Amino acid sequence: MRLFTALWPSQEAVRHLAAAVETVRSTQPKRLAQATEGLRKFRFLPPERWHLTLCFHGDDAEPDRVGDRLARRVGRVGRTQPGFGPPRLRMTGAGVFRGVLWVGVQPGGQEDAAVLSTVAGMAGADARSFRAHVTVARWAAGRADRALPDLLTAYEGPWWSADEVSVVSSEQQSSAPVYRTIRRVALTAVD
Repeated sequence: MRLFTALWPSQEAVRHLAAAVETVRSTQPKRLAQATEGLRKFRFLPPERWHLTLCFHGDDAEPDRVGDRLARRVGRVGRTQPGFGPPRLRMTGAGVFRGVLWVGVQPGGQEDAAVLSTVAGMAGADARSFRAHVTVARWAAGRADRALPDLLTAYEGPWWSADEVSVVSSEQQSSAPVYRTIRRVALTAVD
């Protein structure tokens, strides 16, 4: 079982991005085909799997230990850091990593950016190198040029609040992983 920590976009945000991806697929098939030419096994991921990964914990991580540590850290920061609470975010822009087409995640302001960075650090990520994004497509081999992210570069989704952080297991079944939330930790300040 693989384990990761994530923020899940709101249903409204996912629907909005799914509509944008479907628009690209249905109204720009030639442009999409050209942008993915040479990318082996290119595929869009189903919207129900779109999430913002904060930290990948690996195959041997203990779910209870990861969840308990995260809950302690969030509780401590919630009691001591003024302004800590659900960050306001939106999905916007696009880019590529090796084998991945992603849509960026933008904080609403400096306070939201600070909370997102703090939450990523509490989850175990290196907050300095953390790049908030949602993976929307993958491919097995080949190098994407600028044409692929250009399909979604102008995308701007609705704002949403990340009310909780989730510890999630990923188990390979058939040809796709199945995600199961193991633990949820609310991102609220403690009065």
